[in-house]
Amino acid sequence: MIVLANRAPFRQEIAPDGRVVTVRSASGVVTALEPLLEERGGVWVAHGTTSVAGAMNGSSPLAGSRYRVRSVAIADGEYRGFYHGFANEGLWPLCHAVGVEPQFRPADYDAYRAANSRFVDAVVQEAGGDAPIVLVQDYHFALAPRLLRQRLPASRVVSFWHIPWPSAEAFARCPWASELLHGLLGSDTVGFQTADDCTRFLESVEALTGARVNRLSSTVRLTGRSTSVRAYPVGVSWRHTVARGTPSVADSRAEVFRTLGLQPDARLVVGVDRLDYTKGINEKLLAIEQVLEAEPALVGTLVLAQVAEPSREALPAYGAVRAQVTATARRINERFGVGAYRPIVLLDRHHSQHEVYTLYRAADVCYVGSLRDGMNLVAKEFVCARTDERGVLLLSRFAGAAEQLHAAVATDPYNRGESAAALLRALQMSAGEQMRRMRALRAIVAAFDAEWWGRQMIREALSSDTFSRTGWVEPRRATAAAGR
Repeated sequence: MIVLANRAPFRQEIAPDGRVVTVRSASGVVTALEPLLEERGGVWVAHGTTSVAGAMNGSSPLAGSRYRVRSVAIADGEYRGFYHGFANEGLWPLCHAVGVEPQFRPADYDAYRAANSRFVDAVVQEAGGDAPIVLVQDYHFALAPRLLRQRLPASRVVSFWHIPWPSAEAFARCPWASELLHGLLGSDTVGFQTADDCTRFLESVEALTGARVNRLSSTVRLTGRSTSVRAYPVGVSWRHTVARGTPSVADSRAEVFRTLGLQPDARLVVGVDRLDYTKGINEKLLAIEQVLEAEPALVGTLVLAQVAEPSREALPAYGAVRAQVTATARRINERFGVGAYRPIVLLDRHHSQHEVYTLYRAADVCYVGSLRDGMNLVAKEFVCARTDERGVLLLSRFAGAAEQLHAAVATDPYNRGESAAALLRALQMSAGEQMRRMRALRAIVAAFDAEWWGRQMIREALSSDTFSRTGWVEPRRATAAAGR
């Protein structure tokens, strides 16, 4: 079994003394997939800089791991075009649609195409035969499935698209939309987080490729072969959760309060996000401000501890969101700060899983305010961490996790008044209601965890062709965008 993902589960850094230091990656893909390889063994193929590729190739990230990492080194210029350019200035804003215009540059797409080919070369070298199971992860590798099909015709390829899929009309804005779809349809199965994502993908296929789509079986037939399209939402590792090694709730709360300098009566709201314009961090700060305006009694006690993991700092849009969040936090703290009290604590550095789970277990409320998210595993991690069946999950309606986690307190991050009211409701919730909600949430997260998700991918990889003759939708005439 081979996982193809841009990010490795652990990154290797060269310390000043020349030693190679292993640091765990902060990534939802890693959180979901690493337990699968730990259980079953295999190879993780990922990007790695030239300086550490030799240390990574063929090695286990940690002693005792059952899988190896194959590091693919890419020249800086090509990587900028592939990752920063086409993937994160093009596809990421196109799929999330939260006000940042996608940038599509031919040179970036050339780099994206070249990088996909380079990663496929590594997968083929690691295959050890002509029929591996290859799990292709996310929007970085839309072209890889068809390239793999050409190189390894007997392989079983499952692609999983972790971010939202846009409408057919929106996706057609990409000049290479048809080529990307043809690439993904080299898979045996294309997986998405939600049924709505599947529907929008099938609509894009109909509009832009001329393929035959069977809506009853969610299957596409193109160039003589079929691809199934499935929704199976990604989960977190329940059985192997790091919460087992985390201090008790009381100890976690004491540690966090001591570290942050909080008073014993503080009401702690925790946010854990990458510093990304899709995560709604600034909107979250504004909701805190409105709560403090409406409830002056909370001034001095209400604190938002917001982890803002640095992310894609080379891109202008990310520099802009950092500046905005920093300025908003400063303004709110200046407005409501009293003595040593600050309502907003920005933690803009990498946090280990242990540190994050300690924050979860210390929190009164975990606030997930995504403007748009494929899933958002922070919501599920918080539920996983709360073995005491306390705490409240405040969850954006626009995170994919909201389709499963109905017992969370739902909110619209674009509506500041609604968000403030939902936060107050969460802070005032009785212990009994917290327990009822958390038990319901934990049942869902436990049932649909990372192991379940991994089994779905493997089952899809090994399943027979389910393409039927019924339920055909004849292809619409390809739009002008398809031929660009």
